Amino acid sequence: MTASDLKSDLELDLIDDIRAASRQMVRELGFMDATIAATDYPPSAVHTILEIGMHGPITSAQLADILCLEKSSVSRMVRKLIDNGELKETSDATDARLKPLSLTPKGRRTLAALHDFGRRQVSGALTQLTDAERRTVCEGLMLYARALRMDRAAETEAENERQDNTSEQPKPQRRHGSSRDVVQRG
Repeated sequence: MTASDLKSDLELDLIDDIRAASRQMVRELGFMDATIAATDYPPSAVHTILEIGMHGPITSAQLADILCLEKSSVSRMVRKLIDNGELKETSDATDARLKPLSLTPKGRRTLAALHDFGRRQVSGALTQLTDAERRTVCEGLMLYARALRMDRAAETEAENERQDNTSEQPKPQRRHGSSRDVVQRG
């Protein structure tokens, strides 16, 4: 076995450990369930409420970019949240084509409940760790999320370059085609 073979095996072990931990986190956070965060909503709808709550009024196209989902999936999910009274769609004063989405009073109550649920869940896990371990978890998750975002951006750029070279229209890259597959933060 050469030094490069050993390095590859170590990197493969690290990669497999990270993948296993990621799968375990997905399960522990409840993303394998049809609904999450003590709601009747799937993960994509919960993330929609959280993101609109954090960003304020945004369009479906902006939401699709934030959630890394196809616009058609976001459109269907947004329609259901509007029908359920969680979101409202308004007209933009400067551009009638834009329809910003915002939370209704019911949506703000759901957002508060989501924050309470998420904070209890994270707090419960953090109580199992030392202060140093808590900081390590926070820094590690932030670094990993940033690296995943950078990798997705690089893949999108490479795909756009390939499309430019073949004179086709570039398509945005999505990690997850289904609105049920989004995992950001709970």
